[in-house]
Amino acid sequence: MQKKLSLYCPLVIMIVISSSCANKTESPSNLELLSAIENAFVDIATKAKPAIVGIFAGHTNRELNRAGSGFFYRGDGHILTNDHIVRGADYYRVRLLDGTELDAKLVGADIITDIAVLKVNREEVFPTLPLANSEKVKVGQFAVAIGNPFQLEYSVTTGVVSGKGRSVPLGLQFIRHQNFIQTDAWIHTGSSGGPLLNIYGEVIGINALIRKVENTPAPVRAGAGFAIPSNMVNSIGDQLIAHGKIIRGYLGIRMREVQDGIRVTFVRSDTPAYRAGMRRNDVIVEYNGEKIRKSVDLMMLIAESQVGKKAVIKILRSGKDRTLNVIIDEIPPELAGIPYEDDSVSWKTLGLAVRKLEKHDFERYTYLTEEDSGVVVERVKIDAPGYNAKIPRGSLILKVNGKEIPDVAALEAILQLEQEAEELEVEIKSSFGVEQVTVNLPKE
Repeated sequence: MQKKLSLYCPLVIMIVISSSCANKTESPSNLELLSAIENAFVDIATKAKPAIVGIFAGHTNRELNRAGSGFFYRGDGHILTNDHIVRGADYYRVRLLDGTELDAKLVGADIITDIAVLKVNREEVFPTLPLANSEKVKVGQFAVAIGNPFQLEYSVTTGVVSGKGRSVPLGLQFIRHQNFIQTDAWIHTGSSGGPLLNIYGEVIGINALIRKVENTPAPVRAGAGFAIPSNMVNSIGDQLIAHGKIIRGYLGIRMREVQDGIRVTFVRSDTPAYRAGMRRNDVIVEYNGEKIRKSVDLMMLIAESQVGKKAVIKILRSGKDRTLNVIIDEIPPELAGIPYEDDSVSWKTLGLAVRKLEKHDFERYTYLTEEDSGVVVERVKIDAPGYNAKIPRGSLILKVNGKEIPDVAALEAILQLEQEAEELEVEIKSSFGVEQVTVNLPKE
């Protein structure tokens, strides 16, 4: 046996030496390596550009006073971009790589995640960009940003992913989801809405904002760039295309991170948290069985909860464990940064803004079924008759004074007829079940 092994040893050594020499001979030079990397970036940009668009937003007088970027999410003409590019505008125009300009319509926008969807139409299918799984993005990997900084169309910059899960103080009055991918790929305000790509040409995020270096001159907006992760983009984009809006959960607290979890610094009265017994200085440690250490994680879990569904929240109070069962509400529009105007009779009479019942309501409001009929309360004005009668936002108005309410027009008609009444009997359905409430109307 030893003899056979000794015969094989020289052969093995020769093969190893031969293989080593071959690898040494075939290894590329530094210039070849740089050329390969360069060609890879060129290839990414060449393939991605046809799916990227310039976006111009303005008012009906056709004054296009805001510019940004976007990219085709679906071949039928759906475009993903930032909410801050389209917000407040009523006219949108999209420019393609070949210079073609198309009018676009707003499908839906979400100020909390800063994501919006536009739609353009033509007979041919549009080229699209695939979305990567942002959970698999690693710090240090290459990143490619493409957009329209300073209206210099289709500018390409490269860098790396500098960080994940970033939060950036914005000084906004409404809640803003913060779970950004940070990159040093140079971007500018005009690049907002454009894609941040990996080496495979997949979208890992939408470029959303820049945090410039302190004392940098005002016109210069270069600095650390932040992108909305592609997984969030995918989820929000699909919901906006399907429903035109995002319905989110709401707890009703302010918070800050501490060593043990999330400390509650303020609890709004008449909110899910307050009704469940949550109080200031409670420390939230678990939400539906998931341990919580970051406030952004808790915000997202609450926002993604179904309205009307029970959330089990574990807290520490004075060092002792407690469990609270909280029925989640829908976030008030004012906290979502959504401006509101309403000239309807229901708003003027009851302080209630209502809309027709949609299919997606059955998915988000757990107390509603496909057999239900009525109108959904979208907003409740503080100190108005509907508010004083404790009609909650998200509830379904079934009847008024015994008359069924199949749609908004029926409600408006009944309120017109009952203008001289001192009170109304309103039947509603909410997370508290079906109940009859009396709405006292003010006397003029």
